[in-house]
Amino acid sequence: MFENTINISWLFTVQSFIIYLIIINIITYLAMWIDKTKAKKGKWRISETTLLLLGVLGGSIGGIIGMYTFRHKTKKKRFTIGMPAILVIEILIYFIYFI
Repeated sequence: MFENTINISWLFTVQSFIIYLIIINIITYLAMWIDKTKAKKGKWRISETTLLLLGVLGGSIGGIIGMYTFRHKTKKKRFTIGMPAILVIEILIYFIYFI
């Protein structure tokens, strides 16, 4: 009856989750770099909401590293408190649901 179903169990493996986290953190890191570069040139910027959303989606480590690597958004409490808070919440969620 279900012979033609699509098997997506590979999508929910530890390996695919780790790959996702690596990719989203690289994207967030690059977004911080792009936003800093654009800020220096006075050009179009990536919104703070987008940067924080990338953190919420799992890119908080990349965001924190990008903040301090590029000295970007380090004077804004929304980021200096927000990104680490997002990371702590993500770690707590991980431990509550997976350990």
